[in-house]
Amino acid sequence: MATIQLVQVEKIFGEHYAVRPMDLTIASGEFVSLLGPSGCGKTTTLRMISGLESVTTGSIFLDGKNVTWHHPSDRDIAFVFQFYALYSHLSVHDNIAFPLRAEGEKRENIESRVAEVVRILRIEHLLKMKPGKLSGGDKQRVALARALVRRPAAFLMDEPLGALDAELREAMRAEIKQLHIAQNATTVYVTHDQVEAMALSDRIVVMSNAEVQQVGTPAEVYYDPSNLFVAGFIGSPGMNLIRGGVRDGMCFVEGADGKTPIPSAYQHTLPATLGGAGDALMGFRPESAIITDDGDGAVAGEVYAMDMHGSHKLLHVNIGSGSEENIIHIRTDRMASHPIGTKVRFNIEPAMMRFFDPATGLAVPQEVLQ
Repeated sequence: MATIQLVQVEKIFGEHYAVRPMDLTIASGEFVSLLGPSGCGKTTTLRMISGLESVTTGSIFLDGKNVTWHHPSDRDIAFVFQFYALYSHLSVHDNIAFPLRAEGEKRENIESRVAEVVRILRIEHLLKMKPGKLSGGDKQRVALARALVRRPAAFLMDEPLGALDAELREAMRAEIKQLHIAQNATTVYVTHDQVEAMALSDRIVVMSNAEVQQVGTPAEVYYDPSNLFVAGFIGSPGMNLIRGGVRDGMCFVEGADGKTPIPSAYQHTLPATLGGAGDALMGFRPESAIITDDGDGAVAGEVYAMDMHGSHKLLHVNIGSGSEENIIHIRTDRMASHPIGTKVRFNIEPAMMRFFDPATGLAVPQEVLQ
């Protein structure tokens, strides 16, 4: 498998940035997802890696070799598209074999490698069928098999599960993960679905407005977002954000009955960022808030709505005062009873609190505690 390196790669259409200068190294055998909303530049980045789109400036290296201006056929990369791109007039067998035939492979090699990939993807029974007779999930398996059969240096996947329903997407996620593990394949995967990215990736490249916002493991982008965009985009729902006044080692929740101690990891860095005292945005995930049965929690609120998720309930709690609403989300036990209109108080796990500078939107760094 191959290492992929992007050095100050950018793409401009007219006066519009599709991708702002990007530096990214994808290690051999790594699974990296490009994640972000529509129009953020993730597919353009993938197409530049493949050679289907030229770069405006910058360089792309494949195993240390500069392939910036190489034709796609010279890059030893396989592309899997969202809408399969299968040849409707060919059988499944011939669709999978097509890349090898185009390269002039010997017949015995073609048959051997087709047999290998259909066994891995468990589609031996489909070989004689035409694509028009296949389900969406089976079409995607055939598209994956056609990419695998070449044994390329890297796989590029552009929202390959986007056209499938929820149940099939879940099943195919598991198959793609198993395929990656079995093949130890360098994979770059484009998606707007953060659940997919979290489930599949070794690392996630979060993009917005043609720019990389954060690169990190799923745990890093979830628990330690680099800015407000990542905090809100990652997670379902995203991170709760509360404006609070910071002074005397406490964070006073704006417009609400509540204050909470500033965690020790922020005792020095938070005042330093704010210039002593001031307002900050405190972030925490829904599972990090714990409702107290004795009503002695640090922050007060009123249950605004409740969603049942089977394994848990998600409470929408208004912590604002008067007519001003400030809705945050709290994950609770599925058996907990908090009817709409119930007054609740909750604590926030100190280790799970994160702070952001409201002026810049950037995360406040934590102090490294010994």
